[in-house]
Amino acid sequence: MFVSGFTIIRNAQQYDYPVVESLRSLLPLVDELVVLVGRSDDDTEGLIASIGDPKIKIHHSVWDDSLREGGRILAVETDKALALIDKRADWAFYLQADEVIHEQYYPVIRQAMEFYRTNQAVEGLLFNYTHFYGSYDYVGASRRWYRHEIRVVRPKAGLHAYRDAQGFRINDRKLKVAAIPAHIYHYGWVKHPALQQAKQRSFHKMWHDDNWLAENIAPVDQFDYSQVDVLHHFKGSHPQVMQGRIKAQNWQFSFDPTKARWTPKAKFLYWLEQKTGWRPFEYQNYRCVTRYSASS
Repeated sequence: MFVSGFTIIRNAQQYDYPVVESLRSLLPLVDELVVLVGRSDDDTEGLIASIGDPKIKIHHSVWDDSLREGGRILAVETDKALALIDKRADWAFYLQADEVIHEQYYPVIRQAMEFYRTNQAVEGLLFNYTHFYGSYDYVGASRRWYRHEIRVVRPKAGLHAYRDAQGFRINDRKLKVAAIPAHIYHYGWVKHPALQQAKQRSFHKMWHDDNWLAENIAPVDQFDYSQVDVLHHFKGSHPQVMQGRIKAQNWQFSFDPTKARWTPKAKFLYWLEQKTGWRPFEYQNYRCVTRYSASS
């Protein structure tokens, strides 16, 4: 079985992306790791090269910053990276620069990739998501956070990143996927408030024009993490590759769960989901055809 990893990144140092941790967490699962580095205002390429692993293959790109609608630029760049993977690949493992895999999930991910390797009815593997917010101690718990997404795909004709590259499709058809009991840890909402605010200004340029930015991005120096609906305390462990970054946290954030901001509708839907596991009206960019367990 040959597994290719791929990702895109630019301005990793400027906006403090945990891309080194992300790549290190992926390396044990892949035979090669394609990193498409966009032209940056910092030494992103040097940062990636410093990992020093021969599996990493650095390529270069220039992002088209005129694509300012729906995050389309992210899909364009992701498709470029996908096109660079080895043609022998049975699977392609996509990880965004603020996503990290906990080592506890390595065995089940490997087993699932091997189990479905020749099963053409399964076109991807669906992961659970844990979204950290504000600090490494809190996770998003409301409907604003997506619960699942595809991160392992079977390379085939017509495969492409969809919309803002959150997921994938084949010729605009949803992929048929197997859900696996493994989580992606998403750290995109955990960084110093000043860096988070700078990232917001830059990131939203991929979706909106300057008028929208002026009306919706506050002209302040630090991001206000208090503007959130509901969070839970994180009770698990973080990946080993994240330990150094966690110890270096240089800001404070706390949240009082009793002060969650609810509309009556949101509160009811949250209660329903907690009681039943069902999330009504949930957007799903995939078609789940089976579920994998270690006993499969």
